[in-house]
Amino acid sequence: MFRWERSIPLRGSAAALCNNLSVLQLPARNLTYFGVVHGPSAQLLSAAPEGVPLAQRQLHAKEGAGVSPPLITQVHWCVLPFRVLLVLTSHRGIQMYESNGYTMVYWHALDSGDASPGTWSGRVLVFDIPAKGPNIVLSEELAGHQMPITDIATEPAQGQLWQGIIAAGYGNGQVHLYEATTGNLHVQINAHARAICALDLASEVGKLLSAGEDTFVHIWKLSRNPESGYIEVEHCHGECVADTQLCGARFCDSSGNSFAVTGYDLAEIRRFSSV
Repeated sequence: MFRWERSIPLRGSAAALCNNLSVLQLPARNLTYFGVVHGPSAQLLSAAPEGVPLAQRQLHAKEGAGVSPPLITQVHWCVLPFRVLLVLTSHRGIQMYESNGYTMVYWHALDSGDASPGTWSGRVLVFDIPAKGPNIVLSEELAGHQMPITDIATEPAQGQLWQGIIAAGYGNGQVHLYEATTGNLHVQINAHARAICALDLASEVGKLLSAGEDTFVHIWKLSRNPESGYIEVEHCHGECVADTQLCGARFCDSSGNSFAVTGYDLAEIRRFSSV
């Protein structure tokens, strides 16, 4: 069971974008960072464990070429083995900051005249990131997709996708679980009545969170049958965030004991924790 904890106020509503919430936990500092996109800016917040907001600031998309202010499409903390970067993406380019959002260390333009038109073309841009400093380099572009890319998930190079499982959310409300090595579909879950807007994984315990435009957040327990090796799924919890068009949802810890959600026309981040 989960209960609604103290909400964290925002300066404005979250934009109606899928995956519109990023969370970075800093146990050593007893802090949690939250990032939410709102039009041409991203709101960054830090909060104590009980949800008390400590600081809030805004980052704006770099102008690039064009007349109108660019709209941010995603804000995300990328946790690398040796470094944490805050990444903002917009129609004009990619901005990378140190984890606190104060120092921009790299800018990659995606203007209409750029030879690299960006992920709307189906390309994946790969960057070499140094252990520190701004010497970030675009190392290669991966082709192979004919349609625009909306999201990418990764795992540390020294590990594997969680027990070899890839989860994907669809516009029909289904969650599909695939075998990473073969691409074979193993499990199909009729998770939501409307489109899925966010997925997240608590890697330590194998809990999968799904949020949909039907106002529900569901938590699923993933495992493998030790005898057959087949993927098994158990429904653990369902939470209705009434009268809210959900935009983002994330676990707030790797053990899956708490999660947070954002919604369109909702000027707060709602937090839930297990009881």
